[in-house]
Amino acid sequence: MTTTETTDPRPLYDSALSWTLGVMRSIRSEQLSHPTPCSELDVRGLLAHLVATVHRTAAAGRGEDAGTVPWSVPPVPGDDWSRAYADAIDSMWTVWRAADAPLDGTVRAPFGTVPGRAALMAYTSETLVHGWDLAVATGQDVEADDPAVAAAALAAMQHALPAEPRGGPVPFAAPVPPRADAGPTERLANWCGHARP
Repeated sequence: MTTTETTDPRPLYDSALSWTLGVMRSIRSEQLSHPTPCSELDVRGLLAHLVATVHRTAAAGRGEDAGTVPWSVPPVPGDDWSRAYADAIDSMWTVWRAADAPLDGTVRAPFGTVPGRAALMAYTSETLVHGWDLAVATGQDVEADDPAVAAAALAAMQHALPAEPRGGPVPFAAPVPPRADAGPTERLANWCGHARP
């Protein structure tokens, strides 16, 4: 069994969400139109996607097909993205911290039907990668608060996402060689094909 199959990923996901929420809270209004390493999205677009990702996580935990949940959310009043994200997180945890949370069952994620634990690890990785994207785009510290969380996410993604093939049905660019001084969050982003500008 892999670590993903035996470990409760909820504390890891919680840590990733908390760090990314902190990055969001430090974004200034004039930075919302900045480009991000997630090349098709500016900061505002990436914020909308991150909120939607938490909605997808909640849907998967409720037994719904998370792939039917929109990939992005509409604009939020006053561009208060951190509040929208925090509210989505609170709602999601009512599902995933419940006694009947499907950690050991299967869930329907946008990337397939997978064990609940594996889905949460994938969402942990996605959260860290997009948190890194936001941090790069807005000049913030690019490393998550807990390096062990990013290291665990990197190990999980290296197991689940081979270096090849990428592109087409595998919605990731080729891995980016990390800088010599890159920490685990940046190495995770690089493995997922994200690079600094």
